[in-house]
Amino acid sequence: QVQLVESGGGLAQAGDSLRLSCAASGRTFSTYAMAWFRQAPGNERDFVARISASGGITRYADSVKGRFTISRDNAKNTVYLQMNSLKPEDTAVYYCAAGYSSSVIPTTYNYWGQGTQVTVSS
Repeated sequence: QVQLVESGGGLAQAGDSLRLSCAASGRTFSTYAMAWFRQAPGNERDFVARISASGGITRYADSVKGRFTISRDNAKNTVYLQMNSLKPEDTAVYYCAAGYSSSVIPTTYNYWGQGTQVTVSS
């Protein structure tokens, strides 16, 4: 069992940066791939970024490639999402997820955090 707690969301202006953190409980964090998804009102939960268990492989949605960076610190049981050059269309609730999936499909991940709101104004 893994419990995930996101933090770092908030209000930002277009062009600003935010860093989201996701702290995980449990001794098995380093065995899970981690991902970030986001969900805007009225929309489905969309893939943002994924990082392999070792941290050696990352994958990004085209909409955030070059602006967002996912990283992890297995010693701290934490995964991060550095978000630069934020745009109003990045406004959403951001969720971290853990699992053994290499997919971008949300239902393939086993554990989810409660989400953190990111709001970007123009």
